[in-house]
Amino acid sequence: MTSPEPGSSETLRLGTYGAVLLLVGGLVVSPLPDSCRLAQLAARDTAAGRTIGIVMVGAGLVLVAAAWVRLWRAAGAGLVDLAVVRRATAAWCAPLLLAPPLFSRDGWSYAAQGELTRLGLSPYVWGPGILHGPIVEAVDPRWMATPTPYGPLPLLWGAGAAGIIADPWLLVVAHRLLALAGLALLAWALPRLAAWSGRDPVLVSAVVLPSPLVLAHGVGGLHNDLVMVGLAAAALVVAAERGWLPGAVVAGLAAAVKVPGGLVCVGVALLSLPVAATLPARLRRLAEVGAVCVATLVGTGYVSRVGTGWVAALGVPAQIDTPLSLTTQLGRLVPGTEVLGAALVVATVGWIALWWSTGTRTGGLHAATCALTVTVLLSPVVQPWYFLWIIPLLAACALGPGIRAVLTWVALALGVSAPLGSSLQGRPVATVVTTALVLGALVVLARSIRQSAPSDHLEAPRAPAR
Repeated sequence: MTSPEPGSSETLRLGTYGAVLLLVGGLVVSPLPDSCRLAQLAARDTAAGRTIGIVMVGAGLVLVAAAWVRLWRAAGAGLVDLAVVRRATAAWCAPLLLAPPLFSRDGWSYAAQGELTRLGLSPYVWGPGILHGPIVEAVDPRWMATPTPYGPLPLLWGAGAAGIIADPWLLVVAHRLLALAGLALLAWALPRLAAWSGRDPVLVSAVVLPSPLVLAHGVGGLHNDLVMVGLAAAALVVAAERGWLPGAVVAGLAAAVKVPGGLVCVGVALLSLPVAATLPARLRRLAEVGAVCVATLVGTGYVSRVGTGWVAALGVPAQIDTPLSLTTQLGRLVPGTEVLGAALVVATVGWIALWWSTGTRTGGLHAATCALTVTVLLSPVVQPWYFLWIIPLLAACALGPGIRAVLTWVALALGVSAPLGSSLQGRPVATVVTTALVLGALVVLARSIRQSAPSDHLEAPRAPAR
């Protein structure tokens, strides 16, 4: 990692090799429907085979991470342009297109929920367990009897796909295409958002788009969070370039994926007003944006025939304990930490109020980012992929070098450590080997990050690409 920066073609190949390893290893260790032919692979039935598979997954993530570090270092030095960053992102995503859901079984649940919607059975009332056959063979048993907490947009997409495709794996691929659509929206919006803050669009894109976090959890895990943040980022750009009304509609679509996506309305309302706008005018615009957002959300539920059942299902994720939830962990250690939560809420309101008085594009970006960030920090349930809500928008903000370095480390750590999740439960040998591999990779990659942190080059004078 201390050698001179390699050419972009070598970097692209390195990341592609890593993605291929991730695909092949994923076929060995990821849950598959019992009726799937690949589920009968001999390597899946032996401890040695599964250990090799998980090591391949870990090694693939390490190669992807190493290529990512090289890419944003080259971007910071002005050696690559936005086209190269986007080409690298596409090349590293391509092998994962046909992969099973990685590091989580949620993709199999998405497929089953789409089938429920197609049959006219609301996933807000029924769990996948009422279905039979291959469609539910790989669904996590924990969620078989629970409704979905997601908005109606992915259910509408899943129902459309289920009307054409019957194979569960191909339905998963259809949902991964939806995740990739969210990534494409982010690739379009992020350079524009970065330019608002005076950031280098090429470097910001290189830090975010092909990051281990995005590839492991957004594309590999095909979580709906990538679609949500892509729509949220697009809502801000659309509001600035086309007006608040279409921006509010796009914000409503973000909420129709996951309800917190609607928080971007704060930014949509703010950046659509002149600096001299009065407080009543600002509040009126926020009410208008919110009304359009809610109408879009409700309308999507009407089109998908599932209505507003998501309201009652919002508490479903709280059924599990996640170590990344600060409020949950603090609540166990320090009694009365609800006071801390209240203080953070008050601070957030004050922070947004400060930007509310600016009426600029940067203020709108910062206000929306703040709302989403604090929502994650205060949530009683925080999964690694929840950081997809905030890292892309935070990376585009005009923040200090310390915060920007933290964002890079978080994207690296959450991506490379993805195999340490549920796929290793009950496999001590694979756990030890993978942990050693992950820790070694983090040490080596961290040394490279310290030598050339992205904050050293974020103000390079580049024109934003369209």
